[in-house]
Amino acid sequence: MTPHSASQRYLSTRGGSYDLSFEDVVLKGLANDGGLFIPEEIPSLPSEWQTQWREYSFQELAFEIFSLYISKEEIPGNDLKDIIRRSYDTFRAKDISPIITLDESKNLHLLELFHGPTFAFKDVALQFLGNLFEYFLFRRNKGKEGTKREHLTVIGATSGDTGSAAIYGLRGKKDVSVFIMHPKGKVSPIQEAQMTTVLDANVHNLAVEGTFDDCQDIVKALFADPEINKTHRLAAVNSINWARILAQITYYFHSYFSLCRQTKSSNPTARFVVPTGNFGDILAGYFATRMGLPSEKLIIATNENDILHRFWKTGYYEKKPVHGVEAEGGFAEDGAKAHASGVRETLAPAMDILSDEETNRRRMEAGEKVQKWLSELKSEGGFGVSKEILAAAKEDFESERVSDEQTIQTIKDTYSQTLPSAKQHNGHTNGNSKPATTGTEHEGYYILDPHSAIGIAASLRSIARVPASTHHISLATAHPAKFSHAVELALKDAPGFSFETVLPEQFVGLEKMEKRVTECKAEWKDVREIVVREVDEERKGGR
Repeated sequence: MTPHSASQRYLSTRGGSYDLSFEDVVLKGLANDGGLFIPEEIPSLPSEWQTQWREYSFQELAFEIFSLYISKEEIPGNDLKDIIRRSYDTFRAKDISPIITLDESKNLHLLELFHGPTFAFKDVALQFLGNLFEYFLFRRNKGKEGTKREHLTVIGATSGDTGSAAIYGLRGKKDVSVFIMHPKGKVSPIQEAQMTTVLDANVHNLAVEGTFDDCQDIVKALFADPEINKTHRLAAVNSINWARILAQITYYFHSYFSLCRQTKSSNPTARFVVPTGNFGDILAGYFATRMGLPSEKLIIATNENDILHRFWKTGYYEKKPVHGVEAEGGFAEDGAKAHASGVRETLAPAMDILSDEETNRRRMEAGEKVQKWLSELKSEGGFGVSKEILAAAKEDFESERVSDEQTIQTIKDTYSQTLPSAKQHNGHTNGNSKPATTGTEHEGYYILDPHSAIGIAASLRSIARVPASTHHISLATAHPAKFSHAVELALKDAPGFSFETVLPEQFVGLEKMEKRVTECKAEWKDVREIVVREVDEERKGGR
């Protein structure tokens, strides 16, 4: 095997799957033992990185960071630069992830991550992942014809933005089929239209007569089914694929350097606040800090689906709440209540990382600890961790829970109280010196989507308990037009507000466009039949 550095070789957090290449882990997604793929070692940054990287563009930063984790023997430098260029040429903002100041007096900043093709933060990772899939398959299939070509069948479930981001990242890619299930009638109209109006032959939308949990169960059943795994190379889009985490690390560094430039400070004290449901977005921030990015704290911001918040406060993880209010959260009209139980099994990546830290890289012991927790979760509905593990977690993380009522109030307050520095924000150039429309400002006032509002509400609480010199960078997750119900509920009485003025031109008329979607029952064997049939058609060139 070509020698790679320790940060370019990969293993599972649960003890197995050692010495894998970057290509192996990207195409596989999740380890056989259920663990996350992570590098054997976190790489050290160059000695002068804070001065060398400070003026780099997003793309230049991505190249430097990715090169620490990807051997140039696997992806030569020029090829990697081309993959990065193609991944982020699809973004409307020249800066890719611009940072703006919402409140100068409080050092409160918002990191806009919704400038990609589907107006959601997941585009940052899934545009990159789609191009990686294409690159590796092109190389593997060189000189091969017909059924001898390797073909990837991507299967995922979505209750919102993951599906459309995956589809836009994979549409038109050769030797890749993508099947995305969503619960019929339980995603927002805009989200559904974004997915179902993509007519590329390799894209398949399945509207499942059930809940998001049903869709997730079907995904799990397909990956566990030996029959389809013999004939099809399955890849998961919902799993915490290392390439997704790697791509997201970039915007933590990029926002930090943007803050340095704005404040004219070489080392400002910063906290990152991340609205999160499944820990993936904040996990990238955790790796960034392990690499050496100065971060005073990572703050998990949840809605009333507060399973992570309750864990960080108590050390006890329970699938259904026993103490306190039922964890639902969100607005059904915006597709935010697609889970039958109101909660998700969200902590698996956090469990892996915490266990790994606590056992000081003793992989088998860490893996056994996680397996015990998962067993207790299934048999008893919850589990507790030791005081030592909880204390270790709190060194890096804090958490806040924001109610739906507080979310709406934060949207109102931000709209009416935004300072001039943000009011004058008119988007960023799209490379043609023409301002790119963000749709987040209405007559100079900033409009948050509900998930981003949760981050701002959590930021304000943190601001109240730390020194005034501390900066807070809150991650914006989506464009407000994707969550029309919450935004209109918050701002319907605001003077002069009309939701149409917020709507990006890409959304106008989207719901009336031609759609392609297959309705099906929540039966995994029915879905398997659809997948097999459609992939066979594609490989024969039937469409």
